[in-house]
Amino acid sequence: MTTFDSASRSEEVSPGVHQVNLDGRFAVGDKLHGGYLLATTARAAAHGALRHPDLSAVSATFISPPVPGKALVETTVLREGKSVTQVHAVLRQGGTDCLAALITLGALQNADPYFSSAARPQIPDEDSCVQIPANGPFVLPIMDVVQHRVDPGVLGFVAGKPRGSGQVGAWIRHADGAPWDPFSLLIPLDASPPVSLELGVTGWAPTIQFTAFIRNAPAPGPVQVHTTSAEISSGRMDETTTVWDSAGRIVGQAMQLAGVRLPD
Repeated sequence: MTTFDSASRSEEVSPGVHQVNLDGRFAVGDKLHGGYLLATTARAAAHGALRHPDLSAVSATFISPPVPGKALVETTVLREGKSVTQVHAVLRQGGTDCLAALITLGALQNADPYFSSAARPQIPDEDSCVQIPANGPFVLPIMDVVQHRVDPGVLGFVAGKPRGSGQVGAWIRHADGAPWDPFSLLIPLDASPPVSLELGVTGWAPTIQFTAFIRNAPAPGPVQVHTTSAEISSGRMDETTTVWDSAGRIVGQAMQLAGVRLPD
């Protein structure tokens, strides 16, 4: 069993109720990574969905941050159609709602696109990018289990000299070499590091609302991630993320609204 599989598995304890054990290794600082939480919730929602085993789309609201340990995912099937199953899911811990999600399940293909207008940005190859350590300027336990190698051109913020381009490029892979799947792709789709750091805005950028589409079954190997922000204002930041697999195909797209603490 892979690290991600073990950290995101669930057990059905009653109809529509699944117990999970949230893994503290998938954390940013002292907060569990939003993409990991959503992936765990979505996997529980897909439990037993034999006709539609793959995650196709998800829209989630993050309500209260959980802590590592046991939690429950309560699911309600809204509709089971010919091509998709739609599920409402809530992650709860200690009686508190932590996130709520609308999840669409389907059956992904492994094929080239019929049409695509998105050009993959050029960044240095994986070996020429800078791996983010778990223990550096920031404490990032997730970097021990999900390796992030960032385009060195955007790391000026580490020396207090942010480039200010409003975009971040990186290569991301599971540290244990596991292939990406439609659920684990929610981890690279939840941008890390956040674009706000590249713009000189320090501190945690908690996700408030998050929407993602899984477009294709990913090929083995690392994924290339590109995140941009159109605007930061009123303590809020949008981030748009696109993920390409090792075959050069778009496998995931996401947009989120995150909170930021703007300097005076």
